[in-house]
Amino acid sequence: MDFSFPPQAETFRSEVQAFLAEHLNEDMIRATHDGTIHAPALHAAMADRGWLSGPVPAELGGGGRSALESVVLNEEMQLARAPIDAMAVTIVVAAILLEHANDTVKETVVPRLLDGTALGCFGYTEPESGSDVAAAATKAVRDGDEWVINGAKMWTTMAHIADYVILLTRTDPEVPKHKGLTFFLVPLDTPGIEIRPVPTMATERSNATFYDDVRLSDQWRIGEVNGGWAVMKTALKYERGIAGGQFPSPPVIDAAVDWARTHVRPDGTHPIDDPAVRERLMRALIDVEVCRGFAYHCADLANEGAMFGVEGSMTKLFASESYKRHCRDFHDLMGAEGLLTHEAVDAHLGGRIEENLRHSPVTAIYGGTSEINRNLVAEVHLGLPRIR
Repeated sequence: MDFSFPPQAETFRSEVQAFLAEHLNEDMIRATHDGTIHAPALHAAMADRGWLSGPVPAELGGGGRSALESVVLNEEMQLARAPIDAMAVTIVVAAILLEHANDTVKETVVPRLLDGTALGCFGYTEPESGSDVAAAATKAVRDGDEWVINGAKMWTTMAHIADYVILLTRTDPEVPKHKGLTFFLVPLDTPGIEIRPVPTMATERSNATFYDDVRLSDQWRIGEVNGGWAVMKTALKYERGIAGGQFPSPPVIDAAVDWARTHVRPDGTHPIDDPAVRERLMRALIDVEVCRGFAYHCADLANEGAMFGVEGSMTKLFASESYKRHCRDFHDLMGAEGLLTHEAVDAHLGGRIEENLRHSPVTAIYGGTSEINRNLVAEVHLGLPRIR
């Protein structure tokens, strides 16, 4: 089988690699230890290249790069450990607005997102509903030409640096939960909004956001009143499609291989000399290749104009679960040395394995939990009966 990419995609890969060599530095990567996975200078440079608008479909007014090129961009950024959370969110928010927002929002907000002068974030999850976003209870009540919003959202990552939140609200509590939802784009400097930090064990900062009689004009509504579930499906489509492929983290595997080659045991041997160690490292590398196959398949479907759903769930599920498994394996191989954080002078490669171990659990939560993705695979791909 021929797994090579078209020449255009490989040319773009070389362009991304050259860009990263010029614009990404270790200071940007280390700066993420404060919890914010964003480098403003890198983000601005990507915007200047047109890479924020590139993955947005041309028919919506974006750059119209192929899905394969989007996967290439995402993969190379991950390989380089670039802080790109803002890039992925910006692409998804802009695409949602171009598909569902009114002309005023399209003309005033989208250009700022795509030229890098504004950032967006997602306001889906709530403290009482978790991954069941359709159970959102944040209320939006019509008051003449305005809406009044009250409620709270959890895990609003990047809200502390973002300009807008795309907010899921309940506008009709009397109908089935999927049918009473409406989306709004809310400027985060609107009176009545409070943003509180939520630190995580991975040192990544998220936020809890609170909305207390927040008043918005109807121009900030996204999509139809009570038509929020259609917007939500669009958001998931773009999150699993144009934002790029999902991969286990090759840099943490590289760190484990480097440790296995350089660490000296009391008997003078290296861990890499042990067949059992080599097997665990190879299993991780094989999983990366399997996951690339999943991601490339999704990109190929997108290039053909096919709507994929369960394939994205398969990719996300395999990526996050194998990443968690690898991190546990590498930590187990290193023993006590694997507990050293980036603050420790003797930490191997700046404590990269320990840092990834703490980060890995959340990858099985955001973008759709592993449990939900397993349900989708079981029901859609395997044809098993629904149990919910």
